[in-house]
Amino acid sequence: MKINPVTYNFKQLPAPSEKKKDNFLEKFHTAVKNSADMTDTIVVPRTIFKGYLGIMTGTTLLTIGGLLTQKMKKTALFLSAAGLLTSLYGTYAFVRPFIIKDAPGVEKKKA
Repeated sequence: MKINPVTYNFKQLPAPSEKKKDNFLEKFHTAVKNSADMTDTIVVPRTIFKGYLGIMTGTTLLTIGGLLTQKMKKTALFLSAAGLLTSLYGTYAFVRPFIIKDAPGVEKKKA
């Protein structure tokens, strides 16, 4: 019976002073194939951001108002009305930069 010899491959560990400490984001950068995915940014006009917030807040208020219809009718009515108004403002703020080109808050120069 023939037995193969056992070989050991130990990696040489760096000295404790030579270890490089990676911060939190560098750990992600090493694992991501395209590093531009971590550093890309997009410029969003403030009014569009307000539109997103208005639509999300309005939807939340409408949902809470819908859940309270049986127990607290006046509160549910108030929350539903506030949700509708907030969603309406959010829609207006989101669409305004696309319809009115000279509206305040719209970026006029290209980056």
